[in-house]
Amino acid sequence: MKGIQCRVYIPEISLNFKILGDIFLSLLKMIVIPLIFVSIFVSISNLSSVDEFKDLGIKAFIYYLFTTALAVITGLIVVHVFPFHVNMQVQNTESLNIQKLTIEGFINNLIPSNIFESFAEGKSIHVILFSILLALAVLFINQSKKEVVVKFFDGLNDALLIIAKWIIYLSPVGVFALIAYVVADKGLSVIFSLWQYVLLVLIGIIWHFTINLGLIAYFIGKINPLKYFNQVKEALLIAFSTCSSSATLPVSIEVAEKKAKIPKKTAGFILPLGATVNMDGTALYEAVAAIFIAHLYGIDLSLFQQIIIVLTATFASIGAAAIPSAGLITMTLVFTAVGLPLEGIALIVAVDRFLDMFRTTTNVWGDLIGAKVVSRFIK
Repeated sequence: MKGIQCRVYIPEISLNFKILGDIFLSLLKMIVIPLIFVSIFVSISNLSSVDEFKDLGIKAFIYYLFTTALAVITGLIVVHVFPFHVNMQVQNTESLNIQKLTIEGFINNLIPSNIFESFAEGKSIHVILFSILLALAVLFINQSKKEVVVKFFDGLNDALLIIAKWIIYLSPVGVFALIAYVVADKGLSVIFSLWQYVLLVLIGIIWHFTINLGLIAYFIGKINPLKYFNQVKEALLIAFSTCSSSATLPVSIEVAEKKAKIPKKTAGFILPLGATVNMDGTALYEAVAAIFIAHLYGIDLSLFQQIIIVLTATFASIGAAAIPSAGLITMTLVFTAVGLPLEGIALIVAVDRFLDMFRTTTNVWGDLIGAKVVSRFIK
């Protein structure tokens, strides 16, 4: 809220904060592509063998991709079903570079022709597909060579996570600067629309947490979701308070093995993998954010652009770091994919920490249900 106060008392100075906000956005864009690539690569390449990938990995990834895509679609449904009104448009759409996608263009752009060009231009879907293919290829090479490659990328992943944490530490300054500039330039009425955004995200998260995941637990996992919730509630409380899937992981594994009676091998693989690749709440939040900001800027997103949101939010969440506010980083991918202005992130980040508690709890709940579901189908 300091950014808003700055607009009230020193509006002329607030307009000069844009450079600080631009630096913060540049840092986010700098880290996001390498972080997504390495995180996905490490998750797959750390499997011990191709057989393990087939037995555990494929089942886990099918579950994670399905529930994450379901979460994104739920978010889009919520935005379209529940009416909301934005009091003003922040910018004329004619000055924005909005992509108009067709089926032919979508298919042609799905497969990269030059992966280095895709890295340079930040084409996230290309990078994600290449990361998956490369990681699968590593599972087929000589074991000694595989260990060298995996060890290198494990270390690189740790280093990238440290950089990501440094950038997130700077978020108060970056968000302050961006909010001060946007509010000084466009007015306070933009901020007053945020209560609608918070409500939309919470409706979507509650729907996914209780209905979507509850039905999956009951019909596929063959468990009583209320009873299972009671067994794992300790992990959910940790997730809510820390806003970190990684910080919750030790507790998640403990309650899964001791209270939910999930086999150690399954829990030890599925839950760490889920903490990295399963981000239902984050993906839903990003989808709602994209539509909300599009309305705020007066942008009419086509059906194909909304399909791009589903794909990008789903796959970007796979590489989201399991740390607080990681969605702030991957959200840049979703916005860039459909041509939304990154400056819009500054407005919704003002309520990011509050929503992060609910997102992370949903992420961990999805991980725990996934462990139970996958354990039913392991040979």
